Formats: sequence, C-alpha cells, structure tokens
Amino acid sequence: MGLGPGSPHKQGRRFPAGGKRRRGAKGAGHPPPGRQRHPCPPPNGRSELAPDEHPHLSPEALGYFRRALSALKEAPETGEERELMVHNVLKEVEAQALALATNRSGSEMLQELLGFSPRKPLCRVWAALHSNLRFVACHRCGVHVLQSALLQLPRLLGSPAEEEEEEKEDGKDGHVETLEELVLGLAAEVCDDFLFYCGDTHGSFVVRTLLQVLGGTLLKSERARHRGSQSPEAQKSPSRECKATDFEVPETFLNCLQNLSSCFLKDIAVFITDKISTFCLQVALQILHSKLPQFCAHLCNAVIGYLSSRNSSADGSPLLLFLRDQTSSRLLEQVLLVSEPPRLQSLFEDHLQGQLQALAAHSIANFPLQRFLDAITTPELLSPVFEELSPALEAVLAQGHPGVVIALVGACRRVGTHQAQVLQLLLEAFHCAEPSSRQVACVPLFAALMAYEVYYGLEEEEGAVPMEHQVEMATARELGEVTVLGSLLLQHLLHFSSPCLILGSLGALTGPQLLTLARSPAGSHVLDAVLSSPSVTCKQRRRVLKTLKGHYVTLACSRHGSRVLDAIWSEAALGARKEIAAELGERNQELIRDPFGHHVARNVALTTFLKRRETWEREQGAVAKRRRALNSILED
Repeated sequence: MGLGPGSPHKQGRRFPAGGKRRRGAKGAGHPPPGRQRHPCPPPNGRSELAPDEHPHLSPEALGYFRRALSALKEAPETGEERELMVHNVLKEVEAQALALATNRSGSEMLQELLGFSPRKPLCRVWAALHSNLRFVACHRCGVHVLQSALLQLPRLLGSPAEEEEEEKEDGKDGHVETLEELVLGLAAEVCDDFLFYCGDTHGSFVVRTLLQVLGGTLLKSERARHRGSQSPEAQKSPSRECKATDFEVPETFLNCLQNLSSCFLKDIAVFITDKISTFCLQVALQILHSKLPQFCAHLCNAVIGYLSSRNSSADGSPLLLFLRDQTSSRLLEQVLLVSEPPRLQSLFEDHLQGQLQALAAHSIANFPLQRFLDAITTPELLSPVFEELSPALEAVLAQGHPGVVIALVGACRRVGTHQAQVLQLLLEAFHCAEPSSRQVACVPLFAALMAYEVYYGLEEEEGAVPMEHQVEMATARELGEVTVLGSLLLQHLLHFSSPCLILGSLGALTGPQLLTLARSPAGSHVLDAVLSSPSVTCKQRRRVLKTLKGHYVTLACSRHGSRVLDAIWSEAALGARKEIAAELGERNQELIRDPFGHHVARNVALTTFLKRRETWEREQGAVAKRRRALNSILED
C-alpha cells in the first residue's frame, strides 16, 4: 500500500538533505616514486621464477626504473633520442614485467611507463604478463597494470605508421601477437572462467575495463575509479579528462563483446545478488546500450524475467523485494536507465503502479525510483506517475529523500508537462504558497531545503493563519547554506517554460545574498542556469544580475564566484562589459595579487582597458560582433 498522507502545514519542518548510499571504496593513492636524473642499467643477473614463487623486484632494479621514468618525463616529447630511451627502458620492463606489476611502487611506475609506450613494446610487456594472467589480474597491484594496458587502446589502435613499423620489426625479432590478438586472447581466457574473474575483488576491475575496450567506450565512472589507484602525480590531470570517451574498434571486438556478455545469461542469479559480480553486469548494460542495443534489451529482459519469477511478496510484484535490496537495487537502477520507453511503461504497469509512495519512503528503494524518474521521456508515462507521487511530495521531503522530488521535477522539465502543478506543490511543501507574499522567498528555501518557519526561525502554532512575509526580516538575514540538491532543484525550475516566480525571488535577494549564492560551490550553478536557460530572456537576466554590481571584485577573488563572473562576461554586451571593467579597474592591484582575480583581470584585458581604452573598446566590439554572428548562425 502507498504511504500517502496529505501535506498539512506542520510547525518547524527542516527537510533532511537526503541519505547517501555507499558505492564502494575508492582506491588509495600512493606516494609518487622518487626521481633521479640519470638512469643506469639494472643488474644483469636474472633467474627464472618457480611457478609458485612470488616475483621479487630488487632495490637496484626499482631504482633504475624510477630514474628511467624521471628521465622520460624530462626528455623532449619527440625525437630519436626519446624513442631510443623508451625502447631501451621497455626492453628492461619486458624482462621484469611480472615483478614490476606485483610490486606496489613498481606497479605505479609501470602504469606510467605504459603511457609512453608505442604499440609493439606494449604488446611485448602484455605478452610477458599473459602467462600469469590469473595471478596478475587478481593481484591488488597487478590488476591496475592490466587496466592501464587496456586503457592505452584508444591511443594505439589503428595507427598506420606503427603498423608499418611493426611489420619491419617482426622480421627482425620474430612474431609478436598484435594488440587486437592480445585483447581477444584476454577476453577468451576471461570467458573461460567468467564467474571467477567477475566475483574476484580485483579481477572484476579487469572484466569491467575489458568490456569497455571491446565496446570502444570508456566510462567516466570506471576511468575515475582507476585513477584513484594511481599516484598523486598521475592524478594531477583535470577531472574533465575522465568524461566518457568513444573510439573506433575492429568488428571482432564487438562480436567478442556480445560473446562475453552472453556469459551473464548462464548465471544470471549470481550477477543479480553477488556484491562484486553485479558491477560487471552494470558496466555491460551501459556499454551494450550504446553499442548493441538489441542485446542490451535481451539482457534487461533476462534480469526482469528472473526477478519477476521469484516468490511473490504480500505487497505485490516480487520485483519490489529486489528494489529494496542493497545489491540488486543497484543493478535495477542501471536496467531502468537503459530501458526504452515501451519497456519502462510495462515495468510501471506490471510492477510499480500503486507502489511509488512506498518506494519513495524506503531507504534503499528510493534510489532505483529516482533512476526510473530520470528515465521517463513520455507524457503518457509521466502523467500517471505524477498523479501517484505528487500527493506525498512533502512527506517524501520530510523522510529525507529529496532526490525523489528533484528527479520528479527533472522529469517535468524534460517532458514539458505538469510544470505549474509541481511548482505549486513545492510552494505548499515549503510553506510559502500562502499568503502569496511568501512566494518571493522561495529561492532561499529551496536552496537550503528548509520550510519557511525553520528558515526564518518563526514559531507558529499548528492551524494558525500563516503570517505575511516580512521583507525587512528577509533582507536582514544572511543567505542560508546552499545544498547540492537544493541547487539542482532550482536549476530544473529555471529551465521550466515559465521560470518567472524563481527569477522574481532571485531578483529580491540583496547584493550580499546573491554574492553568497554566486560564491557557493553549489549555488554558483544556479546562476549558470540563469545564464544558460532558454526560458530566461536577456531582460530577465539583467534584472537578476544587476544586483551584483558593486561586488564584482569580491566575486572575482573567489574560486566559484570568478567562474560565475567569467560566464557573465562572456554573455555581456559591450556596455555591460565597460561597467564591469571600470569597477574591476578601481582595484586592479588587489585583483592581480589574488590567485583567482588575476585570471579574471586577464580575461577582461584589464591592463589594456586602463591604459589603452580605445584599443580595448575596438577589440571588445569585434568580439561582440563575432558572437552575434555565431548566435544568428546557430539559431538558423
């Protein structure tokens, strides 16, 4: 049965910010290896290791590879000297690959060395590890070396120049398996012992990376997870590099991807319930959704079919039991995200209808419900979902699950229906619908996820007539903390077809309050939405942002505020740019000394503005003209 109480006014309601569910520990970073300038050769004596003996890396060899890596980083990026250095170092790596891969410091260095490696040396190192695949793949250090090798494929696959060079080298050094052959060989071995690799804590990382490489898509979440295992120095590159990346793969890879993914069907129950193995199936669904959508749908049907065939619960569909389970609910989240609209519609009608309020109230089931809402794209599905969930909106907030409400608002934004209704329900839930004078305070309340009485510290008896909004009280109060979920809520509302109420509330903020919003990590994105929403007119933007006049220097000297000011600058007309530059120019030295302000000063060309005003105006006028021309092309 649903849990749907109405939304009466209750005194002093603070909405919890929302529960967090752990998604697995991040890999620990390790200290970067030491550096010396000139590498010297490693010791010559090497002996074969017994199959059951743990490989050992001598301190001398470790020191050599550390110095070699340091020298490679300092060497020019191109040239014969560098190529020779890379070749020599990787020749030594090949001889001690297993010992390096299973040593903590050696593993980190080997991962970085693979980033310098051309295709042929990488294949030789891979081949050296291949005979001990099971040991390396399930080793806490070795697994990251295998991942790094796989992650070199976007860089190395399909390079004609290297293919010609490899053909020449094959005649001299004997045949070495190609990169394609090595990947397919790895996939074949994983396929032969699929349950073992998927169920091993470390081996499952190899399976997940292999699935991505076979599909020609590197997922943001998995690349970021792998970066967590690297040294701090290796993690210095910006996080934007972790975006999902597509690259071309041979047809054999996609065939292999389908064959490997078929292994999930043989033991579907394990992949639904096992805490480690289920992550492999989740990654497979994400890759298959874009590369082999029909097989993805087949896999989703197998998951739903198995879960639906379990013993029925007293409350309805057996699927509801798994939505409340810590492990299987995560898999179901992914199933919901990759399901097509007809499949979502049938899932709702067969399993979820009449249960949405109960799921929204559950500490675990509210997460897959959020993903279900995120996947809705049709008014035919949103309408019955909205009708069922909307009466419990305030109750869901009070239970500490605001993510459900925000996902519902996001669905209304995406589909374009029920927008006025959901906004009215939000005003009622935050106790600022009546009297109407309170509506101007909605932005601070939504941002902080607090009801009106809590935010302003009022004591109102239950059933009493709500007091009118006091403008003096509101302007005297500092802006409350902006929560991440509150910011997301406001961003959705600003992209509604009619965001006038939200814009009016933003316009009512004082300069210091709007400055606090702009300097907040979460709040700054609200102003991004003001600047980017197609529903907000230029006149409305100016009305909101004019309050920041007189605070530009403070904004420029803030990590998040400077980003907002840059965004305002890029959208500003020449007249507005003059005003901003003039205000910043009054405190030019302060800006130059600030770590964030000096970037803003450079972006604004403040030195040119102060010393050569006519040149500055001519340059800025040309920029504005180019922007107008570009906008007209895009609109056409």
